[in-house]
Amino acid sequence: MLAGLINAIITLFTIAIFGRVILTFITPLSGARPHPVLVTINSFVFQITEPVLGPIRRSLPSFGGFDFSPMAVLIILILLRRVVDSVL
Repeated sequence: MLAGLINAIITLFTIAIFGRVILTFITPLSGARPHPVLVTINSFVFQITEPVLGPIRRSLPSFGGFDFSPMAVLIILILLRRVVDSVL
């Protein structure tokens, strides 16, 4: 039961990270005044993911403007899921 709950949280956070990556491409395409729903979704996803992505982004070296922190967090989540599945 605990493993199922942890896996559900990991899955939701993974979806939030993918959503954030997609929103980084969509938001600039919407122009100077994006739709209010898009702004709301973007700020919600940012608030959820930034506490984890921020410290990792600061610890990773700079790669010419590319942000690899979502990829690093996804790798950590995959490893965490494997640990949870094997232990619990």
